[in-house]
Amino acid sequence: MQTRFVVLGLAALLAAAAGCHRAGHSAGTAESAREPRPLHLDHAQPRLPTLKLWLGGQEITAEVARRTVEIATGMMFRTNLAENEGMLFVFARPHRAAFYMRNTTVPLTAAYLAPDGTILELHDLEPLNETPVTAATDLVQFVLEMPRGWFTRHGVQTGAVVRTPYGGFAEVDWHTLGPRARTPPRP
Repeated sequence: MQTRFVVLGLAALLAAAAGCHRAGHSAGTAESAREPRPLHLDHAQPRLPTLKLWLGGQEITAEVARRTVEIATGMMFRTNLAENEGMLFVFARPHRAAFYMRNTTVPLTAAYLAPDGTILELHDLEPLNETPVTAATDLVQFVLEMPRGWFTRHGVQTGAVVRTPYGGFAEVDWHTLGPRARTPPRP
């Protein structure tokens, strides 16, 4: 009987402690709901680390957006983009991508890419248009934004594969932008 009271007492203490923690968390959530914090910056982000890419016989210098704030900010507030420069957005897993042009005045074309770097879809994005351009498939793991019309000017169509200095996208360590470490074969 005494064990039962001890267990009930511990359960009550844990419930009270959890309740206090939840209340504190709820207050933070309520405050966040009153003043939502945007995921993106309110200014152009500094130049991101770059990776050379090859596509349709062209060498591209792509800034690589990997973190949430980098992805959410993207090309916002930028005023220009050179012909063979772009931005590659890296996602943890394939999904149905949707991109829009909030605070983006540079006309862009977005290539929605499969995990292996194959172009699945090409979409022209209108400056300042906040209507998402949603992928037709949930297989998109990367998005490559280039100056508007770049893919057409260079004869690049869906089905083309983007290459890296290390080979295909599977050969890249997306955390370091270096080659993926090889696992030695078992003896």
